[in-house]
Formats: sequence, C-alpha cells, structure tokens
Amino acid sequence: MNTTKFEEYLNKFDEADWLKSLNELLPAIGEVDRTATQIWFRFFPLALHNYLQSTEDKEKAIQQFVMQGNYELKNQIDSSHRFLYGHRFWKEAKDAIEKYAESFTSENANLANEIKEIAKTAAQITKTDASLLIGITAIGLMTLRQVGFDAFKNAAGKIYIDKQHAKKSAKEVLAERAKDDSQGILGFLKTTDKKWTVVYDENTNEARFKLFDEEELASGSARDQSKNWKALDERCWEGVIPVECRSASCGTCWIGVLGGAEKLSDVARLERKQMKVFGYNQGDAPKPFIRLACQAKAHGAVSIVIPPWNGVFGKKIYGNVEKVELEPATTSAVKLREAITNAVGNK
Repeated sequence: MNTTKFEEYLNKFDEADWLKSLNELLPAIGEVDRTATQIWFRFFPLALHNYLQSTEDKEKAIQQFVMQGNYELKNQIDSSHRFLYGHRFWKEAKDAIEKYAESFTSENANLANEIKEIAKTAAQITKTDASLLIGITAIGLMTLRQVGFDAFKNAAGKIYIDKQHAKKSAKEVLAERAKDDSQGILGFLKTTDKKWTVVYDENTNEARFKLFDEEELASGSARDQSKNWKALDERCWEGVIPVECRSASCGTCWIGVLGGAEKLSDVARLERKQMKVFGYNQGDAPKPFIRLACQAKAHGAVSIVIPPWNGVFGKKIYGNVEKVELEPATTSAVKLREAITNAVGNK
C-alpha cells in the first residue's frame, strides 16, 4: 500500500513520542477532555498496534495476549472516542485532518504544534474554543496513524451523541461529574447506608448503576440486571462491566475514570503490580485514571468509561514485568487463568 507524505511523517513517532506530545498539550486541552484524551490513548496503545502489525502470526499473538472484545481500532474509527466531549465536533475535526494531510509538506514539523494548528482550523469551523478540539484532534491523528489515511478518509464521520446530550456545555458536563448523590438530611451520620451512582456512558440518562459506600465498582455493576449484558458483550458475565476473577488476576475489568477519581480508593500494591502485567500503563499516581473495577472502592459518585476489549500484553510489549504471581481467582475462570499465566511467561 502506498502511504501519503503525512503518514510517513506520523510513522516517525513511537508511543513514547506521542505521549510526550500529549503531555505538552494537556494544559491546552479543555478540562472536560483532559483526562478523557489520556484514557483514549491507553485504550488504543500504539506499541501494541505496531507489534500486532509486525508479527508474523497475528492470530497467535492475539491468543497469547488473551485479547478479548473489539480491539481493532479500524472497526471503530468514528465511535472509539464517543466518551469525549469533543466527539460532538468529530466530523469537523476529521475534515480538518484530511485537508491538512493532503496538503502536508514539512517533514520537520512538531507533532504537538501540528495538532494545535489542525484543532484551531476545526474550532473556526465549529465556532467554539480550540481547547475543546485539541483532544479529539490528537485522537484523530493517532487513529489515522493506526488505520491508514484511506480507511480514515472513508469513515463516515458519524457522531454518536443524541441532540439532547449534544446541547450540553462543557461546564454542565463537568458539574454533573462532580455532583454526588444526596443522602438525605441524615446523610452525615456514619450509620447511614450511603449509595453512590456510577455513570458508565454520559451520552444517555439510562447508563448508570448504584453501589454502596466503599464497595468495589465491579460488585455494584453485577447487581444491575436491567439488560442481558452477555448478549451485548460476551465478556460481561454479570453486569455491564466485564469481569472474570474479582481478584485483579485477569485484567478484564479495567476502566477509565472520567470524573471522580479522587472518590475512589488508592491503588493498592496488587492492583498496581497487575496493571503493569496487563499493559495498562499510566504512571504511579495514587488516584490514576485507569483502574481495575474489582479493586476500586467508591466513596462518592463517579463517571467511568468501559473499554471495548482487554488483554495481557505488558511483558511482551513494554518489558516491565519481572516475576508475576497471580492471586487466587474467586470464580471458575480456570482456562483464562492458564492463558494469562502463559502470557506473562510463568510457564
């Protein structure tokens, strides 16, 4: 396949380069999408994509990494970022990227600056602040990098937000994320059975479930039997959050935290160690934006996003896993446990 000059330019940057540029851009990204953009880049890591594209036996690699769900970005060009506020400007951002790519000439351009320039063009079209376009533009460029210009251009540019939610301002979305459930006039008492709301899709009023104070998100999700979750996603054995083991041993229940990370328990030793095993890297912050739902306990309302896939690729892709001792599983996920043991090299 022939590549465009712009694709050749983007191909020069590895995942570390992209994350460095993203870090430079963070202050300029609107608060509503600052964390969401970082989450997206962890949901679709370039290093994993590159490995799967270069390996001689892709299907074997997918099996070794115990990958489940919809991990191909090429199948969700328009929808992978629907949890961003900037998704409502996706068509304009996509058009701006295409026009820029077609006229691109400078091979020595700065990646962060190019993202800002494209976002500025899209902002002029949408007549909104450029800070609301930078995140979705960065994601658009990474999407183009992984799927190729032709596939990117042929995508419809569909927006997955209804008119009601598309009208919300960034300020309104931030206010909703920060709001906690009322516990009544006696809510200050320690004896009160407090309950919190977990929103897992901000683009609909129905995508939420309740959990008790200091309860793991996965446990609260399991009580929600409002739909046949397994029919919608074969990874969902109980509730809307996919889960297998409940002991941080499988990585199936990883989530992104859009709002309320400070209302979740600190990351304990086991969760942090296992996150490196799975490959869900994000640094060592005590309140990170990627969590395991079976380990994160809530003491307030939170807004999350559920990735469409899961896997175990930390050792092979990032090489930062020394020795792994998987904790005992609490369900009958025996075959999955064996596959994960093989994936981290214990056999």
